[in-house]
Amino acid sequence: MRRTLALVAIGIVAGLLSGLFGVGGGVVVVPALMAVLGMDQRRASATSLVAIAPAAVVGAVTYGVQGEVHWLAALTLAVGSVVGAPIGARLLRTIPLRALPWIFVGFIAVVLVSLFSTVPTRGGDVHFGVVEALVLLLLGLLSGVLSGLVGVGGGVVIVPGLEVALGAGDLLAKGTSLLTMVPTSVSGTVANLRRRAVDVRVGLTVGTTAAVCSPAGAWLARLVDPQVGTWMFAAFLVVVAVIVLRRGRRARPTAEATDGEVA
Repeated sequence: MRRTLALVAIGIVAGLLSGLFGVGGGVVVVPALMAVLGMDQRRASATSLVAIAPAAVVGAVTYGVQGEVHWLAALTLAVGSVVGAPIGARLLRTIPLRALPWIFVGFIAVVLVSLFSTVPTRGGDVHFGVVEALVLLLLGLLSGVLSGLVGVGGGVVIVPGLEVALGAGDLLAKGTSLLTMVPTSVSGTVANLRRRAVDVRVGLTVGTTAAVCSPAGAWLARLVDPQVGTWMFAAFLVVVAVIVLRRGRRARPTAEATDGEVA
């Protein structure tokens, strides 16, 4: 019973964060599963994808009903992410493990500076053209590479990228980010199921709860002023950086990326 309640609690937090920030929630689910159930990082990452998929679907639908999803942008981002993930996995074998967390922290620092150098908006749109398509492909590629390197990508890259580089409104960026995660999390889950690296029952328990709570997070995002939302997202990024640093200290020399890891 305590285990089930713990999984439900994890799902509540992941679902609220997913809807509120447009992220997958894996950065919360993975360390939580490692702490609560004693899973190793690889199995926890694979199991988290099972939880992320339903939360991302429900969150994307919630934003989509409100007209806050750019479908073509999401598809373009997903293509870049699929290409980038294997590149990140290959780089993982060549870059010293101690350097990986600091590479990510440096990236987070750049994102934070970018976020506070622009004025967040609610009504900004993405005008899709050749230049915008290339920017979206690069954002997706960067998301995939970071996913392969440190197991964190998705919304941490896409949301600020859409806002800063393409002028998207905060809600449009979050909704589009969640839609981008759907094919990534589903394909990663299928691959991990074939390897039998997933605890399906745990993933579904967390995922079902997260899916139920994701609309509440989206509702909160609509209530929060864009400027306040930027500060909240910045605080979230700092927490993510700390988690990545702590995870990096415990990384093993033989560590490998899990298919489709998203944040």
